[in-house]
Order: sequence, then C-alpha cells, then structure tokens
Amino acid sequence: MNNPTLCINHELSEWKEQIPDIDKQSLQIADMVFKYLDSRKRLDFLPQGKPVNIGLTLTGDREIHHLNQEFRGIDKPTNVLSFAALDDEDFAQDAQIYDEVELGDIIIAYETTEKEAKEKNISLHDHYCHLLIHGLLHLSGFDHQSDEEADEMEGIEIEILHQLNIANPYTE
Repeated sequence: MNNPTLCINHELSEWKEQIPDIDKQSLQIADMVFKYLDSRKRLDFLPQGKPVNIGLTLTGDREIHHLNQEFRGIDKPTNVLSFAALDDEDFAQDAQIYDEVELGDIIIAYETTEKEAKEKNISLHDHYCHLLIHGLLHLSGFDHQSDEEADEMEGIEIEILHQLNIANPYTE
C-alpha cells in the first residue's frame, strides 16, 4: 500500500496558528492509520500500488454547520464530517480504472473542536489527532452504528492514539 496523499484546504487560519505543523502531523497520522489497517488486512478493497488521495478541509463551525444541515439534516455544527467514496456505488470500478484512488473527504471544524478540547481538558492538538483518525477510519469503511462497530472503531483509535502518546479519549 502506498502512503496516502492529503490535499489540505485551510479555510480558517486558526488551525495553523494553534497547531503550526498541522500539515506535517496530519500526513503522519494518515500514514500511521493506513499502515495499521494495511498490517491487519483491512485495506483489501484498495487496488495495490495505486496512490490514495484524501481531501482534508480545516474549516470553522459556519461551514460545517451548513454541510451538517445539507447532508445529515442536523441543524448545528459538529466536530468532524467524513464523506467516504466507498459509499459511491461506482467506487470499486473507479478504483480499478483510474490511476489514483479518491478515498473521500474529511472536514474538521475549529470552534467545535476547540470547545470540546476545553471541556475534556485536553489539548486542541490531541483532540484534532483523534478526530482526524476517526475521519480516516470512516473513509476506510468503519462506522459506529452498532455497539460492536463502535467498540471496534474506538479500539483502533485508542491504539493509534497510544502510538502518538495521546491518552485514551474514551475514559472519563
């Protein structure tokens, strides 16, 4: 598996002001997630040897509120949204035809992420890392609709966060 490429769109300057090396760290996290999943044969849906592209938009509550309303029918901002190309019925065919695999997009909102980090008494950096891992797992086919799915997804998040020396976000 080739390392994923992140196309990072900085819509809000606060992200870079608060986490100056956010681009480098985001790419490191994406690499870690994909190496973890690849080592456990969880990326078998990806054609071998093709570059994987992921869109990452670092925005604010206003934009994510709009997206949350439009695509999920929820009239409020959220911390992270993921739009997985796997959900497209043509994904498997497109992944074979094109030279690169478009895995999807992740959007993370600054104000909500900052507020949650303060409420949890953790750093913005650590909460951002968790949300990015969460979004990457969604793009890779993971979900948390059932307790079993949530337990699996949370377990992976915890393991990868541990590799980054970030505490388990699910403990009180």
